[in-house]
Amino acid sequence: MNTEQTMNSPLLSVRDLTVTFGRGDRAFRAVDGVDFDVRAGQTVGLVGESGCGKSVTSLAIMGLLPGRGNTVTGTATFDGTDLLSLSSRAMRDRRGRDLAMIFQDPLSSLNPVVPIGTQVTEVMTRHRGLSKKAATPLARDLLERVGIPDPDRRLKEYPHQLSGGMRQRALIAMALACEPRLLIADEPTTALDVTIQAQILALLKELVTGSDTALIMITHDLGVVAGLCDEVNVLYGGKIVERASRHELFESPRHPYTNGLLASIPRLDAPRGERLTPVPGSVADNLPWTHACAFAPRCSQPIETCVQKMPELADDGDRLLRCHNPVPAKQEVGA
Repeated sequence: MNTEQTMNSPLLSVRDLTVTFGRGDRAFRAVDGVDFDVRAGQTVGLVGESGCGKSVTSLAIMGLLPGRGNTVTGTATFDGTDLLSLSSRAMRDRRGRDLAMIFQDPLSSLNPVVPIGTQVTEVMTRHRGLSKKAATPLARDLLERVGIPDPDRRLKEYPHQLSGGMRQRALIAMALACEPRLLIADEPTTALDVTIQAQILALLKELVTGSDTALIMITHDLGVVAGLCDEVNVLYGGKIVERASRHELFESPRHPYTNGLLASIPRLDAPRGERLTPVPGSVADNLPWTHACAFAPRCSQPIETCVQKMPELADDGDRLLRCHNPVPAKQEVGA
């Protein structure tokens, strides 16, 4: 009974996470009351356009936001401990050991003047107490595990000597060095060609299923979501506007924003010559959540209530939905 409850309980539980930059009249709320859970062995997606708050959410959880100029409230409970309440020193002990992050741009994330081998081994010397001599063969095995050819040579090379795909794999190797229980991947396939993207995603999927690691996938690419995520959170203007399982979301998107994102993606089964339908406007075309739906100026089916009252995130059968006038649910064939 207790074992079953432990297995079903979230490894990470985020509640009312809010991140505000600036103060007074110039304050900007980048993340606005975000809630979600991640369980061991589960992949949860945070999806949306640039500026929706997904990367800021991850940086707040990891304690990597600048020390000044921002205010973070809410809780991010990891294995019973609120990460947001920890000191900088305590978070440094957690990062790399219990939770790790794969950043979007490997070239700027890796130290350009330090060999790859040193960057991988220092994680193990810092968190596992190993000597560099003992950590080096483990680093070599990690590079081989993530698919980097000739790992003995790559350990001695610098980031600029590696291709974009190998640099991303090196970042993954660093993130896995201490076998963290939670892994956050922030746009891990950006700027990679399609073949390398597929290899990186297959590697992440294998890691999650093989080691029961919890994975948060942050992306704007719904193709990545379709092949990897178990549950998807769609963010807009710092708030979650729709949450559903991967299959339910793609089968019948209910929020106009989710529907617009899916409609703007090329489909192999679409008729030849059919035009894509982009989401009009930009993320700057928002109304304040305090008294309206932020997406209303860009919505394809707004009603009067949309500009008068903020929609609440409510249970809508097989999902959570924040919308006054959702897209009608698709009916199953034969229903």
